[in-house]
Amino acid sequence: MRSLYISSDMLDKLTVRHNVTRREVEQCFENREGGLLEDTREQHRTNPPTQWFLACTNSGRLLKVIFVFENGKYMLKSAYEPNDTEKYIYERHGL
Repeated sequence: MRSLYISSDMLDKLTVRHNVTRREVEQCFENREGGLLEDTREQHRTNPPTQWFLACTNSGRLLKVIFVFENGKYMLKSAYEPNDTEKYIYERHGL
């Protein structure tokens, strides 16, 4: 996925802290069935807005993918397994 940008620091964080690979993030973008949600919390507001979604990898691992879309690129902010609250929010507003 050429339009996905992951900084080297973010890739390190994904690998070490969340055990998530670039390919898993790409698969989530490819497998996404629901909509995109905007993070409207004051401490997370960005311009352009921070967006997120939940999707499964090809192996069935559910991830929350957080990004900013800018200049034709998806700038990854994070990706990790969602907690129950995030799942609930996405089920109510993202599907």
